[in-house]
Amino acid sequence: MTTLDFDRPVEDVARQLIGATLRVEGVGGLIVETEAYDGEDPASHSFSGPTPRNKAMFGPPGHAYVYRSYGIHWCFNLVCREAGHGAGVLIRALEPLWGLDVMRERRGGLADRLLCAGPGRLCQALGIDGSHDGLPLDAPPFQLESATADVVVVEGPRIGITRAREVPWRFGLAGSRYLSRGFATAVSVRNSG
Repeated sequence: MTTLDFDRPVEDVARQLIGATLRVEGVGGLIVETEAYDGEDPASHSFSGPTPRNKAMFGPPGHAYVYRSYGIHWCFNLVCREAGHGAGVLIRALEPLWGLDVMRERRGGLADRLLCAGPGRLCQALGIDGSHDGLPLDAPPFQLESATADVVVVEGPRIGITRAREVPWRFGLAGSRYLSRGFATAVSVRNSG
């Protein structure tokens, strides 16, 4: 069950998710990297309005938005703000803690550090696909719990996009070896659990 408040600014939710735990049917770990995307953000899928692909982003907060990137990899987002706004947090990486054997099998024996380092790898390791799109995050198969302790969060520009790359809405757990990519010019911020 989630104790997180998704009905607030997406960058606040993205920062707050660092150190939270995520499991899908018991498989998961500690969220170590996120990116925020707002409805008024030209890099967001929701910037041009609702479509059949992004309709979950315009639904109620606290639901999943799952889409296929470049027709290859699934990506998992948590819908934020009020319904109709179109904001979400992309889960970019997590530290695998539960169901490691399942993740290793799904990822073809990849090193543990790389099992969930990147949105596509994360979805494959956790078994997330299009069937999860629109599902509530506070019910099975999801188990999402807020961080239980303070963590040091680093922030910097988002990666893998062509528009609004300078927006510092990528957040990571300081010192984590499970990030998809390091932070070149990071700023450290305290995050209460």
